[in-house]
Amino acid sequence: MTAQRLDGRKLAKKIEHELAPKVAALASEIGRPPRLVVVLVGDVAASASYVKSKAAAAKRVGITADVFSIPESTTTAELVSTVEAIGRDEHGPADGILVQLPLPDHVDARAVLDAVPPDRDVDGFHAVNAGLLSQGRPHFIPCTAAGVQRMLLDAGVETRGKHAVIVGRSDIVGKPLALLLASRGPGGDATVSVCHSHTSNLKEVTQQADILIAAVGIPQLITADMVKPGAVVVDVGINRVLDGDTSRLVGDVDYDPVSTIAEAISPVPGGVGPLTVAMLLENTFSAAKERQNLSQTAE
Repeated sequence: MTAQRLDGRKLAKKIEHELAPKVAALASEIGRPPRLVVVLVGDVAASASYVKSKAAAAKRVGITADVFSIPESTTTAELVSTVEAIGRDEHGPADGILVQLPLPDHVDARAVLDAVPPDRDVDGFHAVNAGLLSQGRPHFIPCTAAGVQRMLLDAGVETRGKHAVIVGRSDIVGKPLALLLASRGPGGDATVSVCHSHTSNLKEVTQQADILIAAVGIPQLITADMVKPGAVVVDVGINRVLDGDTSRLVGDVDYDPVSTIAEAISPVPGGVGPLTVAMLLENTFSAAKERQNLSQTAE
């Protein structure tokens, strides 16, 4: 059996194609393109690459993306002050604000993320948005978690009544995705297990999964003997490993062996990554639209 390839690039292009005319209509209404402001701290090559891809995708759909590059030596207080100023539109209208993670070790990431106004928190990391998601009334959903759910919905994967196992419990992916898959409605109603570094019987749990999501950041952790035949496997991990004198990107799943027994599997690269960016664009559009609606209501 050869697994169906869950092509995130193809789906992301479809989402961008559908979003572009909506962005154009909103830009005409408000007299400017929706604007995303990205705060990039330090000179980490991977972070800079991610930001570049986000800016390029924003441009494709008509969203302006501006990057604030902050020295790595910045303090928590200085960075909080900068984010708050952006949130007050002191540097131009900011419909969506994104703080690129990870931040330097000496910076309190939670304090910085909490400085982003919840109505501009297009990454979905603010405590207000996390709380709304936990109550089943989501506003802005973390982009990677939303992208995984969209991938499953697009592929016609039935989640209702299925056992979904998530390997990884981060605030960015694992926790919000568990809430999404357990929520009521399409793409939800699953029975969810969340595994992590203290799960002693990981293989036993993953073998029970109808839907297995790997989001732990360990290269090729999930091997074929850990996967139930016919399962749907979504690989969120992206890891750079050495291969002789060169390096290559691999996921948290040992792709080739697992693809021979899974019903469907997402690749790395080209799987969840493009959808994370597509969900960011949707969140930015929604934030700009809500802002315009509030402005009209106030008039």
